[in-house]
Amino acid sequence: MSKIKITQVKSGIDRMERQKRTLKALGLKKMHYSVEVEATPQILGMVRAVNHLVKVEEVA
Repeated sequence: MSKIKITQVKSGIDRMERQKRTLKALGLKKMHYSVEVEATPQILGMVRAVNHLVKVEEVA
């Protein structure tokens, strides 16, 4: 599996509770915080649900 780097670029404040929980499940704690995770279908689905709040990059 490839790895992706997910960075939170917008705040979770004033978002739906489901989106806040998705950010937390991805391991994002605050603005400009980044995590590297395996690109599994489950992770990609979570990223798709909050794609307006995060930036995604491929990690070689």
